[in-house]
Amino acid sequence: MSSRFIRTWRHDTFQSLRVRNFRLFTIGQFISNTGSWMQSISLAYLVLSLSRSGSLLGLVTAVQFLPILVFGAQAGIIVDRQNHRRLIMITQTLFMLVAFVLFYFVATHTITIVLVFLASGVLGLINAIDTPARQSFVQELVGRDNLQNAVTLNAASFNLARAIGPAIVGLAIAELGPSWGFLLNALSFLAILLALVMMHPAQFYVHNTVVREPGQIRAGLRYVANRPVLWVTLLAILVAGIFAYNFPVTIPLLAETTFQGRAQLLGDFMSLFGVGAIIGSIAAASLRRPANARLMMLISIGFAILMGLVALAPSVWLAGLALVGLGAMSISFNALANTTLQLNSRFDMRGRVMALYTLGFLGSTPIGAPIVGFLSQDFSPRWAFVAGAVSLIVASALFARLHARRQRATPNAGCRTTSTRPDPRDDGLTQHPNG
Repeated sequence: MSSRFIRTWRHDTFQSLRVRNFRLFTIGQFISNTGSWMQSISLAYLVLSLSRSGSLLGLVTAVQFLPILVFGAQAGIIVDRQNHRRLIMITQTLFMLVAFVLFYFVATHTITIVLVFLASGVLGLINAIDTPARQSFVQELVGRDNLQNAVTLNAASFNLARAIGPAIVGLAIAELGPSWGFLLNALSFLAILLALVMMHPAQFYVHNTVVREPGQIRAGLRYVANRPVLWVTLLAILVAGIFAYNFPVTIPLLAETTFQGRAQLLGDFMSLFGVGAIIGSIAAASLRRPANARLMMLISIGFAILMGLVALAPSVWLAGLALVGLGAMSISFNALANTTLQLNSRFDMRGRVMALYTLGFLGSTPIGAPIVGFLSQDFSPRWAFVAGAVSLIVASALFARLHARRQRATPNAGCRTTSTRPDPRDDGLTQHPNG
């Protein structure tokens, strides 16, 4: 492997990190996400300790994402109308306060399953706005040309946190108890708040907010319905979100129920999944062209195969190895679908499109988590992974149909990408003076 190739790969893979504001955002997000994964593992461990019920864990997870299902479309309008940086500062502060409250109740041994449900609902309300705001903010930081690279590197940071956070909190729970996961998460939000304060707004790619008008939700739905690349991608995300992306439920149950492990094995499984996700993120970040329907079809198939391998793994070691591959495929699917939606959306619709993405990806959890919890509790966690594999076969069929449609509609389609990039004049983002 030549040094020139390595330099080119490094330049292409990490190009968006040369933008100072995005570099600050990535560092702050990494620290905050590490804490969030600590809290996620602590919450799952706490629910299983209080109830010993996989079905109840599924319900708690569902409650956490129910507000996204109910208010997801309205959240998109809020995001389109507001300053993204200021909005994210508000949501991150609220997340921090909830983490401190959970720490207090767990540390004083006054936590109950009812309080867990209440806290999960509040987290869901905040997340309904925070997620589309952060997704939309990335393009404001790096511009259009660096978007796919930035989204995938952001995913790499998220999954590096997924690899580190569970490993740390697994040891902390074993030695000090579950309250430490909530405290460390609360403190971690200081990093992202500091990063947001340190940014130079003059270097943002200007985001034009949308004025309040009647019928904006319907207009967003019509816009998506008239663009096949958008509704096919969103439908694939919805199907996968219901059955495949319930890892906060399936992986803890695989560790505790199938392999009779404790907190340490749960932390190890989540860390291995995170390591794979980092690999998938870096691979996706090195792509020079936008994702297309054919690539999404192939990733969906690979994702399904890895779900099946986890379901069939006869030992802890083989399950862990399969989880590495599963992490790589899951993050590639998610990050490239995210980029496809943003690159194919007008600026004035982007918040609403990303809210629908959040609705499909996270808002589907209230539907999928109880189903997955039921399958795991009454049959086996392995069957939950099988259900996820089947859903991804459906997603691959959707992308295959989109790919075939594009080939029929475009002469020499096999020689060009199937991802449609809107006219930059419709983007609504202008480069900062130093760009």
